[in-house]
Amino acid sequence: MGFYRKLVLFPFLLVLFTSFEPPHVAEAASDYSTLVYKGCSKDSFTDPNGVYSQALSALFGSLVSQSTKTKFYKATSGSGQNTITGLFQCRGDLSNSDCYNCVSRLPVLCDKLCGKTTAARVQLLGCYILYEVAGFSQISGMQMLYKTCGSTNAAGRGFEERRDTAFSVMENGVVSGHGFYATSYQSLYVMGQCEGDVGDSDCGECVKNAVQRAQVECGSSISGQVFLHKCFISYSYYPNGVPSRSSSSSASFSSSSSGQNPGKTAAIILGGVAAVAFVVICLLFARSLKKKRDGMSYMSQ
Repeated sequence: MGFYRKLVLFPFLLVLFTSFEPPHVAEAASDYSTLVYKGCSKDSFTDPNGVYSQALSALFGSLVSQSTKTKFYKATSGSGQNTITGLFQCRGDLSNSDCYNCVSRLPVLCDKLCGKTTAARVQLLGCYILYEVAGFSQISGMQMLYKTCGSTNAAGRGFEERRDTAFSVMENGVVSGHGFYATSYQSLYVMGQCEGDVGDSDCGECVKNAVQRAQVECGSSISGQVFLHKCFISYSYYPNGVPSRSSSSSASFSSSSSGQNPGKTAAIILGGVAAVAFVVICLLFARSLKKKRDGMSYMSQ
């Protein structure tokens, strides 16, 4: 009976260890294609010969193709008065494939949301694209384009102090990180990013300006986003602690200095356990066969 139980147990253990998948970390970038806001010029360009349309189409094609290998790219299409300048930028924690998937949605959205305007900007959670025709009036890099604050206010005292400390860490981090920084601090998750061609010093000033806007505009709200022309910041407060999340690029949502992949570690540990279990079961199986042979030998004497 003991031998029979071991035979039944063996396939069960084998299935258990070979079909187990290491725990997956929830993805923060799964909603990167969600529309945040759009900005469309009030002026439409006249295009009887289709020159602007061709230049804009070529510009979009160039931007989308580059999104497979970089997170920021600026390009120009057309010539003279028909020149159109544009760029895209992906969030710093997106993988190349997610960046491409995000950016590739934007040309259609631009046309759908803005039409043939002289300038347009469409911002998704994970990326944005903008273009301007030659001669379009420029705006300050500190110009606020969009902001949103969570409808819930933080309960209890000390929230704003913790938030401001997290902001301070982010302000320093975005400079040392050359334009992108994200971290968690005492149940707060903060992120800041500057446009790819902004220098470190100007980036720090832009993010500092965005932080001040968030402090004034959002107050004790548990979350907020502020988009200036050349940078953006976002923050979220989690009373029960910042959940461990990551994008498909495996960038950790919560700060960690270990740099270890928990799924890979779990897989290694489980692999070792499975190997040991397999060896033990084989030994038990061999031992049972030996006992059975010994018993048969004894009966034949």
